[in-house]
Amino acid sequence: MTNQNVPAGEQPNTEPSALNLPNILTTLRIVLVPFFVWFLILDAEQRGLWRWWALAVFAVAMYTDKLDGDIARARGLITNFGKIADPIADKLLTGAALIMLSITNDLWWWVTIVILVREWGITLMRFMMLNRAVMPANKGGKLKTVLQTVGIAILLLPVSHDLSWLWWIGTIIMLIAMAITVITGIDYVRQAIKISKDQTDDHRPTN
Repeated sequence: MTNQNVPAGEQPNTEPSALNLPNILTTLRIVLVPFFVWFLILDAEQRGLWRWWALAVFAVAMYTDKLDGDIARARGLITNFGKIADPIADKLLTGAALIMLSITNDLWWWVTIVILVREWGITLMRFMMLNRAVMPANKGGKLKTVLQTVGIAILLLPVSHDLSWLWWIGTIIMLIAMAITVITGIDYVRQAIKISKDQTDDHRPTN
């Protein structure tokens, strides 16, 4: 029987089930976060096997970030749950990595604080704007994610502090990532202000 609310020959526009592979991968990324933190705690700054495990977990988790998005877009499995859970999973993982790297004296605390304030602040703002408009990630946002991932991975390498050149490479990458993080954050705020202003003008009564 044809749905009476949908023209003949067309299928109703229904959202895919939230129980799908991309959302499972997103959930897995969240589940991996406490394991990542625990492995670094077990390492106790010895830069041994546990740190390698932490790096491996981080790498796997970040790969699921790319994989779940690719699968969701290719198979039409984009859901409201995924739109909310995916950025939360990303922020939990990178946030945990940044904090743990600062605790182990591998990253300056002020870098971690600047990045986290921007990340969580903009994520909250984007959620608040959902009822007005969807604010997709821009090219700068994708670039800062790549730089953050590379920088964190380098700083997680369980090598001696004597290899200061490697630490400086990771730190410089993180500083660049922080700069792009701040710039893209300002751009998101400008977008939100413009969207709010345009919608206010649209609803303003005309004489």
